Amino acid sequence: MATQAAITNNRRMLLSRLLEARAETDALFRMVRPEAVYDRPIPERHRIVFYLGHLEAFDWNLLSGPCDLASFRPEFDRLFAFGIDPVGGGLPADRPQDWPRLQDVNEYRDRVRQALDRVIETAPAPDDGEGSFGQLLNVAIEHRLMHAETLAYMFHRMPFERKWGAVAPRVLQGSSVTPECMRVPAGRATLGLRRDSQVFGWDNEFETHTADVPEFTIDRYKVTNGQFLQFLEDGGYNGRALWAEAGWEWKTAQAISHPAFWVRRGNAWAYRSMFDEIPLPLDWPAYASHAEAGAYARWAGKALPTEAQWHRAAYGTQEVHERRFPWGDEQPAASSQYPSSGAWDPAPVNACTLGGSAFGVEGMLANGWEWTSTEFAPFPGFRPFACYPGYSAQFFDGKHYVMKGGSVRTAFCMLRRSFRNWFQPHYQYVYAGFRCASE
Repeated sequence: MATQAAITNNRRMLLSRLLEARAETDALFRMVRPEAVYDRPIPERHRIVFYLGHLEAFDWNLLSGPCDLASFRPEFDRLFAFGIDPVGGGLPADRPQDWPRLQDVNEYRDRVRQALDRVIETAPAPDDGEGSFGQLLNVAIEHRLMHAETLAYMFHRMPFERKWGAVAPRVLQGSSVTPECMRVPAGRATLGLRRDSQVFGWDNEFETHTADVPEFTIDRYKVTNGQFLQFLEDGGYNGRALWAEAGWEWKTAQAISHPAFWVRRGNAWAYRSMFDEIPLPLDWPAYASHAEAGAYARWAGKALPTEAQWHRAAYGTQEVHERRFPWGDEQPAASSQYPSSGAWDPAPVNACTLGGSAFGVEGMLANGWEWTSTEFAPFPGFRPFACYPGYSAQFFDGKHYVMKGGSVRTAFCMLRRSFRNWFQPHYQYVYAGFRCASE
């Protein structure tokens, strides 16, 4: 049984993490100029004002019950409760005037924070077991950090003049990138978390199980913009045989002819960074939708890796044990060694100095999520969180695909080996690249 001192320290640690997560999302919202708060940068998502209220409404709806707090704006609790599944059945048609005044949303945010912070100090013991108050706090923290990444790629789509910022794009230098494939021997991939591990994970991360993975090859590096440009110039967007039927219909209906982060300028391609356009960085990973990634893989005579293949290539070894991180068991000692250091844009695919996986596969964490060919589905023994039953279960529909690895905007806590992200295949805006595999 935990001592009172341990309980107090754990509570303080979780509250500190919640405050840090709030500071991150607050900083992101400060990027938005006042006249742009009611903009909708991505057609499939809510207006920015929704997210200002949503983060607090989520925390309130999650924590106010266990803390025995009475609602002071129940209409806001409902209005800001849930977001939108991207590309999930029609575009929203609301108008800016349909939303509350910014002043009222900000007052709601402040009152929620004040009320919750007062009671967290004396709330039930925040152990990390299932259904505990500690689990609820971890849900609140990681939910907010997920939205921090969502806000970043949303704001990426805003016109430059609608946001504050003068940060020059980061241009890290990697050595010349020579595409090659690495052979991964047959072995097992241990997916998921054990329920008795005392490590927080979302419901779709449980239960741990192993998968036998036959020998295969996988790209040493993520597919670069330079490689994807070859696919585009070879007519890849017009090659019907390269596209799944649904992907072809989407591409045709939406007139998709290049990645969303690319911009055509005369006879050249530019890259749309957060605050500027720059010449297309040929050694950066190509951010693309699952549909585009799959078409490229077919053009290359390969396929996207399965979730188990990706896991084996990243964490497997020649022995039975698996690594905590692709390069080993130690956390990075310095942000300069690691792509994920709060940058707005990715690094060259070979810029990480921490080393590759045991099989020589490079850059598998924090330089862009990586698409897999695996449909998002429950692991054996899955059971939904009682506090958030729809978090994963409503997406087990055969229309979403697993992503692994994290981007430069992914919080470190979600770079854990078991974490699974997922999106529909026709969503271009997330910071996601890919690499190819073959038997």
